[in-house]
Amino acid sequence: MKEQKIYDIIGIGIGPFNLGLAALLEPITEISALFLDQSEGFDWHPGLMLDNATLQVPFMADLVTMADPKSRFSFLNFLKETDRLYKFFIREDFFILRKEYNVYCQWVVRQLESCQFGKQVRTIAFDEETEVYQLDVLDDVSGKRAVFLARKIVLGTGTQPNVPEFIKGRNLPNVIHTSEYLDHKPDILNSQTIAIIGSGQSAAEIFQDLLPATEDGLQLSWFTRPDRFFPMEYSKLTLELTSPEYVDYFHAMEAQQRQRLLAKQPPLYKGINFDLINDIFDSLYQMSVGDRPLHVELRPNCQLDAVSEIEESSFYNLEFTHVQKEETFTHVADFIILATGYKYNEPDFLKGIEHRIRRTTDGLFDVNRKYTIDIEDRSIFVQNAELHTHGFVTPDLGMGAYRNAIIINAIVGSEVYKVEKRIAFQQFDL
Repeated sequence: MKEQKIYDIIGIGIGPFNLGLAALLEPITEISALFLDQSEGFDWHPGLMLDNATLQVPFMADLVTMADPKSRFSFLNFLKETDRLYKFFIREDFFILRKEYNVYCQWVVRQLESCQFGKQVRTIAFDEETEVYQLDVLDDVSGKRAVFLARKIVLGTGTQPNVPEFIKGRNLPNVIHTSEYLDHKPDILNSQTIAIIGSGQSAAEIFQDLLPATEDGLQLSWFTRPDRFFPMEYSKLTLELTSPEYVDYFHAMEAQQRQRLLAKQPPLYKGINFDLINDIFDSLYQMSVGDRPLHVELRPNCQLDAVSEIEESSFYNLEFTHVQKEETFTHVADFIILATGYKYNEPDFLKGIEHRIRRTTDGLFDVNRKYTIDIEDRSIFVQNAELHTHGFVTPDLGMGAYRNAIIINAIVGSEVYKVEKRIAFQQFDL
C-alpha cells in the first residue's frame, strides 16, 4: 500500500496573504506545500469591486515583490505577460485598480498547482507520535472526504463581515453589509432613503457611488461615530510605522499597552483615502451650484444603537446617540448599508487542536513574533489574525510579503528570502 504523502506545510484559506505564500514557496523545491480553500475560486471582495476603486497601497505591495522583486509572480510581470505594461506606464499611477488586483491574483492562482479550491477543512487532529497534523477535508463538488497530512499549517482564513450585535442573526430585508453592495445595488437604487453606517473607505466609496442617484431624488444619509470623516494618514514618516522595527517595538509591549495604543491609531489603517474625501466634497460642491437642493446628509458623532422595523411598511427606525452631546434621536430609512468593517473569527476546525494553541489571558491567540501560535512555536502560523500582538500593519497588503518571508525562513530553517531588519529613520524604542 502506498504511503500517504505528508506535506511540509498546508495553508488553509487562499486570500492574498496565503496566495502570496504559495507563490513565494513555488520555486523552493525542497518544500512541499498545499493550499486549500472552500470557495469555488479566487474572487477578492466581489461585492465591492467598484469600477474606479483602487488599492490604498502602491503596486509594489503585490503578492511577492517586497520579498522577491525577481519573482515571476510580480504585478509588473503580470502586466508584461498580459500586454498591459505600457498602458500602466502611461497611466502614471502607483495605486492600481482593485478589480485589476483581483485579475492579477487570479492570474497567479492559475499558475500554482498547490492551490486547490472547493476544499472545506472540517476538522484537524494532531498525532503526537508522528508530530503530523491530520486535516479532514470535504470536496464540495464530489461530496467526498479525504485526509491530508502536514507537518505545519498556516491559517489564512481571513476576516469576515462584522455587524452590530443588535443586528446579528436577525432577518432584516434591505439591511446589508458593504461586502454585499454590488449584489444589491439595483434594489438600493429603487429605494427612497438610504442610510450608510460607518466611517471607513468602504462607506466613502459607496457614498460616492450613490451620489449621482441623489440628483433624481434618492435621499442619502451617511452616519459615522467619530467626530469627523477622517483621512487615512499617509505622510512618509508615519508610513515608517509599517516597518519591521515598529512591529518589534509593538510586539514587545505589554498586552494592555498594545490595546491602548491601537485605540489611538484608527487614522493609520481605518480612515478614508485623502483624494476620495476631496472628490466627495468636490462632487457635493458641483451639485450645489445654483442653490439646488441636496438630498444628502453627512452626520458625524452619531452612534447607531438599535434598528427596528416599522409595522406595515418597508421602512426601518434607526436609533442613534449623538456622541458629543449625549442625546438620542431617530432616523427613518428603507435601506441600510453597514460599513462596519471586518473581524477575525476563529474557524471551528481548530477545536481539535485547541490544546496545542497558546493564548493570552483574554483568550486571543498569543502570537509569537514569527507568527506562530502553537505551544512549541514552530508548526501553526497565522496570517491577518495578529492585530492585537503585531499592530495595525497586520491587514496591510504591503506587509504581506514581509510576513511570508519570515514564515518561509522559519519553515526552511535558513534565510531563503532576505528580510530587512531596519528600514526606518526613526528609533521607536529606548
